[in-house]
Amino acid sequence: MKTVITRVTAAMLLSGIGTVPAIATPNQGVSVELLVNGHFGEIDVNAARKTGKWDMLLKTKADSDIGSDSITIAGGGFTGWHSHPAPVFVTVVQGGIVWYNGSAGLCPAQTYSAGQSFIEDAYVIHNAVNASQSQTAKFIAVRINPTGVPFRIDQTQPDNCH
Repeated sequence: MKTVITRVTAAMLLSGIGTVPAIATPNQGVSVELLVNGHFGEIDVNAARKTGKWDMLLKTKADSDIGSDSITIAGGGFTGWHSHPAPVFVTVVQGGIVWYNGSAGLCPAQTYSAGQSFIEDAYVIHNAVNASQSQTAKFIAVRINPTGVPFRIDQTQPDNCH
């Protein structure tokens, strides 16, 4: 009888019957320190004067917050799979992180070391992992996001990332 029950249970799990929805992946060894958060309402910035070839256009159509967080990941730690409702500008200030893009087909990994910067695009499912098992990694995240919308959106681990 035990063999029959085991086979039925295995068949149900493989077919998706009786399974529960996947849950978000938790972080491990992560601490987040809010450095600043400012409320700016709608933003409409158009730098009328260029500096060389550089200029800027930034426009939002609703209230916006601009903030900065200091994120520390202990050796062997990771952020867990998540996304954000707007782009995040990241600069690694200590150690290194491996950033996994779960929204891309092969779940590519990119390693960033202290002094390097990158942009996380809105709604890209990702996980940042400390590149070291023993040393602390730290990065600063600058965000511009819609007011009242949670900044972190927990996600399940994408099927393409193992």
